[in-house]
Amino acid sequence: MLRLTDLQLPLDHPDAAIQAAILHRLGISEKELIRYTIFKRSSDARKKSAISFIYTLDLELGNEAEVMQRFKNDRHVAPTPDTSYHFVTQAPARLASRPVVIGFGPCGIFAALILAQMGFRPIVLERGKVVRERTKDTWGLWRKRELQPESNVQFGEGGAGTFSDGKLYSQVKDPRHYSRKVLHEFVKADAPPEILYINKPHIGTFRLVKMVELMRATIEELGGEFRFESKVEQLDLEDGKVCGVTLANGEHLASDHVVLAIGHSARDTFQMLYDSGVYMEAKPFSIGFRIEHPQSLIDRARFGPNAGNTLLGAADYKLVHHCTNGRAVYSFCMCPGGTVVAATSEPNRVVTNGMSQYSRNERNANSGIVVGITPADFPGNHPLAGVEFQRQWESRAFELGGGTYDAPGQLVGDFLANRPSTELGEVQPSYKPGVHLCNLDTALPDYAITAIREALPAFEKQIKGFSMRDAVLTGVETRTSSPVRIKRKDDDLQSINTVGLYPAGEGAGYAGGIMSAAIDGIRVAEAVALSMTGGSGQAKAG
Repeated sequence: MLRLTDLQLPLDHPDAAIQAAILHRLGISEKELIRYTIFKRSSDARKKSAISFIYTLDLELGNEAEVMQRFKNDRHVAPTPDTSYHFVTQAPARLASRPVVIGFGPCGIFAALILAQMGFRPIVLERGKVVRERTKDTWGLWRKRELQPESNVQFGEGGAGTFSDGKLYSQVKDPRHYSRKVLHEFVKADAPPEILYINKPHIGTFRLVKMVELMRATIEELGGEFRFESKVEQLDLEDGKVCGVTLANGEHLASDHVVLAIGHSARDTFQMLYDSGVYMEAKPFSIGFRIEHPQSLIDRARFGPNAGNTLLGAADYKLVHHCTNGRAVYSFCMCPGGTVVAATSEPNRVVTNGMSQYSRNERNANSGIVVGITPADFPGNHPLAGVEFQRQWESRAFELGGGTYDAPGQLVGDFLANRPSTELGEVQPSYKPGVHLCNLDTALPDYAITAIREALPAFEKQIKGFSMRDAVLTGVETRTSSPVRIKRKDDDLQSINTVGLYPAGEGAGYAGGIMSAAIDGIRVAEAVALSMTGGSGQAKAG
């Protein structure tokens, strides 16, 4: 097959226009084109009055050799690369032991799935509940201010990604096309087939719930075993090697291959690992607020007269500003047509995050507006200092919000003028349980407040209306990524000082988002499989 790239068509083109454009571009007849598939479709909105789609297409031709010869010097025509997934090994008929996967978020899902598909029958331990029960508990906080510390936005089947926009794109290097494996497995689990080719695929929370259940069922059919509400209390070690884990109920599970796929909020597990001597270090992350605008404002700024076109959907944005105080402020986890959600996992703290459904048809757009920080900003010189730094500002947000899990909020105009907000304007905040208006001046460190105040007017230059008076800031956003990195070796992906422990995904500091976490889960599963079968050299860190 041949791959044809950068084929440009008008936004409102009919389906037949794709085939016509292929025939014209290659100078072939209709009978010579056996079939085509869309590999990727993106939009070009640089000229708002004439937005277009850009296609990458895979073609099966009757005269492939002749076409390749004619276009041998054309970089837009080339053989279609092999993006299919190839297993690195298969489990032996008899397993000496079974691998354990701790955590069933995106990383744990794909680590367990790949291990199961290779025949290793993993045991999956998840501290939270199955996804539907977990969803009820999460709504309990949003509607009734009732927090379940082991079953919430952060903990439970599906991980933190379940309550998000469900974005399925990443900027990680992917030379072995793991992302295609991820997308194909999601489609098998009832995700919309279009995620295979649209430029920025997403799924949304309601669809993710069903998909997670179907993927769990697949792993079980392949011999995997699940233990929900099974918190790991202790990593069992002998001479610096993993020999198993001990659960909160006292049960011991023996295993010499443990995948650590915990999320970025597993603070008590970080502490347990540190106390056990597992090497880790503090790492940078970001803190800030959620900002909400009318989605229609973002659509107009991005798409001009094409705003509201159903083919384009709700517009997103990506912004960054380098401040005079040396800080960088950027948009994070932008959720078009979404809501701001309560995302704490600890009592008497407030944390925000963003979420969208597949339709992205809510009134507001929201995004984190966050400031990069480094371990030099944390008090003390401890690997877990970033955790305490997060807790400090989450507790302050709880206090500013009135101590009821309401989030502190402020209108952008008042924030820029450093005066308390007393009433809402055009934008109605979506955060549940509710928003308590106040002055956010003390909700973050002074340098972060200063940086955000400088950045918002700078973002106005890119998106007209971004610093509108009635836009709402809601605090605080602290869980942008893990505050620690549990270091692993580059070759076999094991902990640098604990044999048999495989730190993976977002909690270990090696991913950020659904796709990168899933990819890391595949890499680590391959490393475990190769170790268990005596293989080597094919599961490298990306």
